[in-house]
Amino acid sequence: MLREDLRERALLPVLMMQDGLVATAAQWPRRRPELLNVLEENIYGYTRPAPDTVYGQIGEENSAFLADKAIFRRINLRFTTPNGGFSFPFSLVLPKSEQPVPLILHIAFRPDLPDRYMPAEEIIDQGFGLAYFYYMDVSPDSLDGDYSRGLGACFRKGEQRDPAAWGRIGHWAYAASRVMDYLQTLPEVDHRYVSVAGHSRLGKTALWCGAQDKRFFCSISNDSGFAGAAVAKGGRGEKISDFIRAGSWDWFCERFKTYLGQEDDLPYDQHLLLACIAPRRICVGSAQKDIGADPKSEFLSCLAASESYHLLGLQGLVTPDQYPEPGTRLHEGEIGYHLRTGTHFFSRTDWLAYMAYLKKHMNQAPV
Repeated sequence: MLREDLRERALLPVLMMQDGLVATAAQWPRRRPELLNVLEENIYGYTRPAPDTVYGQIGEENSAFLADKAIFRRINLRFTTPNGGFSFPFSLVLPKSEQPVPLILHIAFRPDLPDRYMPAEEIIDQGFGLAYFYYMDVSPDSLDGDYSRGLGACFRKGEQRDPAAWGRIGHWAYAASRVMDYLQTLPEVDHRYVSVAGHSRLGKTALWCGAQDKRFFCSISNDSGFAGAAVAKGGRGEKISDFIRAGSWDWFCERFKTYLGQEDDLPYDQHLLLACIAPRRICVGSAQKDIGADPKSEFLSCLAASESYHLLGLQGLVTPDQYPEPGTRLHEGEIGYHLRTGTHFFSRTDWLAYMAYLKKHMNQAPV
């Protein structure tokens, strides 16, 4: 049934290289940059080079956080850009441990702790460190196409925006990689097992960040939908018109708007984004009633992206030949997936599923 549905959608081939040849495992290092280039050119925009150095300054520290179970630090990151310096804060919560800990970097909708989208104490109790930053501190989600503020202004030249210049998702993903730069300097963090996570538009961001930055062990996408985990072709969720109407087209590059009404004929699709993350881990979560995010298309995207994992001798998504029922967790392969009941939300149920997946695969991953 699933294979038939994939054939009916006639998705773009994952392994067909630009020269018309089908990639072998040895050619994957050539095919992956081709996929990234198509995604940069048509949807997310081109990411700017990383700075030479990222500086972190601790502004606040609490060594008895969460009933003395953890250490809290508020850190200001600074780095140079073509138009001067840029800085933004992020927070770090580390369980008290004699060993380096795995960590989840959450691109967050709010700066608050605790937060309804982020059960910090439960994450710590599961043995994970937690880093998070408020996305608006990086690039204001103003829905007006104004790039005169935030990170985008630091790389912009003149008033005219290039069709493939990065949008806000690119800015937020870039910031996550700068946090990763800093985390790499910390002996308290197990650098092998740092994951990046986000919900909705920030789930799209987590996938784009993980696709580009090979240092992330796992990319966690919660209810990310169109332009995130869900394939667009044949989809029944949001469309490009929805982003234009809401003013949120500026999450993407300008060229994104030119494909209005052409969702079945795009030169890219989201299973190609997921494929770029191979051979590293992906965990996607959907909600049964989240119609806009199109759970079925998110699931099929995971299945289609598995082709890149199979090429490398890995499993990808391991699933029976049927769509999952709510409550299902599919955690055996390098691509994990779960479907829960309910609507668009980053719930405790989701976090527990992601942490269960990570624990399973940290034990399986080569050291």
